[in-house]
Amino acid sequence: MIAVPHPIEARGLAKRYGDVVAVAGVDLTVRYGDVYGFLGPNGAGKTTTMRMLLGLIRPTAGATRLFGRDPLLEGARALDGVAGFVEAPRFYPYLSGRRNLELLADLDGGDARSRIDEALDVVELAPRAAHKVGGYSHGMRQRLGLAAALLRDPRLLILDEPATGLDPAGMRDMRALIRRLADGGITVLLSSHLLAEVDELCDRVAIVRSGHVVYEGALDDLRAAAGSSYRLTTTDDERAERVARAQPGVGGVSRDPDGVRFEAAGDEIVAALSVALVESGVGLLTLVPRTATLEDLFFALTEGPEAEAPVAPPAVEAGT
Repeated sequence: MIAVPHPIEARGLAKRYGDVVAVAGVDLTVRYGDVYGFLGPNGAGKTTTMRMLLGLIRPTAGATRLFGRDPLLEGARALDGVAGFVEAPRFYPYLSGRRNLELLADLDGGDARSRIDEALDVVELAPRAAHKVGGYSHGMRQRLGLAAALLRDPRLLILDEPATGLDPAGMRDMRALIRRLADGGITVLLSSHLLAEVDELCDRVAIVRSGHVVYEGALDDLRAAAGSSYRLTTTDDERAERVARAQPGVGGVSRDPDGVRFEAAGDEIVAALSVALVESGVGLLTLVPRTATLEDLFFALTEGPEAEAPVAPPAVEAGT
């Protein structure tokens, strides 16, 4: 059976500017059907990585493939079926939205012009298509950027911070639009620092810190690995704290005026603790679980003690 190339594969991708390491050995795998979140604080190397993925800048080391094609070797042919924008989309402000799309369609050639009306409908800009882009709001320009991407009839969308600068209603509309596109079969790589956006849209993520990936995989797996924390109130919190500290599998035990807090990796451990408390004569009043949020996990990975980072590779040309 012949293996089908993934929409995106990057191995050892690195970029150095003199003594500054912008990206240090990034590995990514975006699979068909993914809505893949690419997360990291400002300056972590997200935009530089995306530019290398598209062949817009040459990596210092490593390689990337789009549907099995190397953009450095195959140029525009490697971008067949790929669309999107890195940083903000750019348009001629003195031309209408439709005219901007017509010019872009002419650059692409083929039947791109025939998709203009459909693209405008999908992003809900048809009523403003004849208006000059200079009069568009930021959110409208972002949606026009998506319309431009759809002219290419993409199988893969690469979007860099599509909701940045939008008001709450604009963010909601952008999330709904990306979800519709993903449900229509388009694979999406979404770079963002808006954690609510990623939590709602994405099934798999890569989190970058200081130019290297500190986690890649399913969001559910990340949450499961973090375990869950609980708050417990009882008839005797002091004794409950002692019982919890002695119970196998229970960690992070502390007590405050709101009760006893602890961490446990599975329901069976919590059940065993409940039994132990009752056997010790402690009555349970409340037991409230709290699963780690994406925000908790993100800050733990990007602001905690620095893990040992991969050493940036020497400055050799990619593909040599």
